Amino acid sequence: MSDNKLPRSVVISGTGLWTPPHSISNEELVDAYNRFAERFNAEHADAIEAGEIAARPLSSAEFIEKASGIKSRFVVSREGILDPERMRPYLPERADDELCLQAEMGLAAARDALAAAGKKPGDIDAVIVGASYLQRAYPAIAIEIQGALGIDGFAFDMEVACSSATFALQRAVDTICSGAAKTVLVINPELASPQVDYTDRDSHFIFGDVAVASVVESAETCTADDAWEILGTRAKTVFSNNIRSNFSYTSRAADVDPFGDGKLFRQNGRKVFKEVCPMAAAHIEKHVRETGGAPAELARYWLHQANINMNNLIARKLMGDGASEERAPVVLDRYANTGCAGSVIAFHLYRDDLQPGDRGVICSFGAGYSIGSLVVEKARR
Repeated sequence: MSDNKLPRSVVISGTGLWTPPHSISNEELVDAYNRFAERFNAEHADAIEAGEIAARPLSSAEFIEKASGIKSRFVVSREGILDPERMRPYLPERADDELCLQAEMGLAAARDALAAAGKKPGDIDAVIVGASYLQRAYPAIAIEIQGALGIDGFAFDMEVACSSATFALQRAVDTICSGAAKTVLVINPELASPQVDYTDRDSHFIFGDVAVASVVESAETCTADDAWEILGTRAKTVFSNNIRSNFSYTSRAADVDPFGDGKLFRQNGRKVFKEVCPMAAAHIEKHVRETGGAPAELARYWLHQANINMNNLIARKLMGDGASEERAPVVLDRYANTGCAGSVIAFHLYRDDLQPGDRGVICSFGAGYSIGSLVVEKARR
């Protein structure tokens, strides 16, 4: 666990959001999945009757929305996802001398964040990419984006599942407070759709693609009108297998299918709900009080966007009868779970109405378990 009060004033001076061009509704996703399931059940009727394998259950748009609050999701490519004979997106491989897809996504969000902060690439000292999934091991996606922008400094990737964004923001704060950099560009390009098992009724609807970016800098260099002082950061991890992805290059050494059963995203949803909700609420409450506030008084909670029922429960624990969608805005209805990016999307879209001195919390939580939070206050400019 880490928690600190910052030795110097650090702000988020700009954020950017890149939304993929394609969206898939629950109805479209369910139609493709049900056609796949019906065909699977017909082809394996004898084995199902003998009890050798389980039949694939059918799904519905109503089931998805009730279970998650998700109505649609954005994806980089619709092609293949809605094909019952494929059930995965088609993303053509790119040559080594071409910008990779995840870097392209991150670059678009980064440019928006730089413009919002009034910064040029020459003003940036470091780039951090945090994401739930990384397209490759090396060279780092962050270094590729750094090169594309022409930034002179250093860059690295990091991965803490759905907490990668807040953990990356904290590393940016630490870098500035140590004096190693004055301005850091944090990018969260979530390319989740290739890791989704679209043949699994309980998880095929959860994730969407997106990219967000944030400029974090010393208050003394900030020129942006919309700046948010980071009053404190807090992180905690507790090991759990209830959310797991076993996809790995070591599969070739184990002589197993790297895309086989259990290798893509899987979770024990009920245990996650039961264990993470109280952990996240307690974490946030302690952090808010450490920074001199009361949870019920904060103007806004930009929470991790994984499940509407989780968010509602956490919001009620923190705000009591004052909990509302206005104070804890939701984006997962149209973006779905975007890995680590959800809380930053909410912060990007739902902060303009707040006044100088208003406080809020950016918090994400997920596999690990991991929880990261930042208490922020709208700066008086």
